[in-house]
This record gives sequence, structure tokens and C-alpha cells, in this order.
Amino acid sequence: MQKSFFQKVYETVRLIPAGKVCTYGIIAAHIGSPQAARMVGWALNKSALENEFVPAHRVVNRNGLLTGKIHFANNNTMQEMLESEGVAIIDNKIRDFEILLWKPY
Repeated sequence: MQKSFFQKVYETVRLIPAGKVCTYGIIAAHIGSPQAARMVGWALNKSALENEFVPAHRVVNRNGLLTGKIHFANNNTMQEMLESEGVAIIDNKIRDFEILLWKPY
């Protein structure tokens, strides 16, 4: 049985280690849909419905900005979750983004 786009996104996001971040575009490219970064965001928006936890808070935009934070319980949830994993955030952006960027390849 072939996996759905959303399933591929969730599997990849579950691989991101605590204390690291990835981008929508990197995830899209990794699952074979390099033009579907926005669709990755849509998948993550629905990830709370999954039985197994999807660490969607570890996915940021290509500049390291917390653009998905509006889809969490409150505006600070994404930042708080990342900070609890040791990720520093300044002005809504991941500090040391290039160092903390995880790539699945």
C-alpha cells in the first residue's frame, strides 16, 4: 500500500531530533515533492489528529522563522516547545539556524 503525502510528511518530521529544526521545503524535497512546501504546512496543521505525536513545532520556514506558530494552542506554544528542547529564539527566529538545521540526507 502506497503512503499518502501526509503520512510521508509525518514520518519525516518524526525523524527530526529534539533540539533541531527542519524546513517545509527540505521535507517536501525529501519526500519527492520539492514544490510542495506549502502542502507540508497543511499536513502539519492536521497532525494533531494523528494517534502518534508529530513534532510539528520543529518545522520552520526557510529563514528559520516560526511561521507555523499560529496553528498551535496559543501564539507562544511553538516557541515554548522549542525552547524546552534547548533551541534559542530571538524575535520569532531560530538563533543559530544553520547549526540547528537538520537534513534527512
